[in-house]
Amino acid sequence: FFVYIIAVTFAMFRIITALFLRDTLALAANDAELVVEEKMKQKQSYSEKLLDFFHRADTNQDGMLSFAEFDLIMRDDKVKTWLSVMEVDIHEPREFFETLAG
Repeated sequence: FFVYIIAVTFAMFRIITALFLRDTLALAANDAELVVEEKMKQKQSYSEKLLDFFHRADTNQDGMLSFAEFDLIMRDDKVKTWLSVMEVDIHEPREFFETLAG
C-alpha cells in the first residue's frame, strides 16, 4: 500500500509539473508572436517616417527628389539629428543620394 501511495503522489507531481510547463511554453509562444508583431509595427512606422521625410525634402513637389533638394535639407542640423535618431547616419550626402537613386 505504501508503494502505491508513493507512485500516485509521484504521478500527480509529474502531471502538475507538465501542466505548468505547458502553460509556460504557451506564454513564451505568445511573447514571441508579440515581439514579431511589435517589430512589424516598428518597421511600418519607420517606413512612413522616411517616406514623409522624402516628401518634405521634395520642395518643388514634382514627385522627384533632386540632389540639390536633398543636399539643401541635409544642411539642417534638425534633419541630421532626426535621421540619427532613426539610425540613419549620413556622412556623405552625395554618396548616400547616389546609393538611393541606384
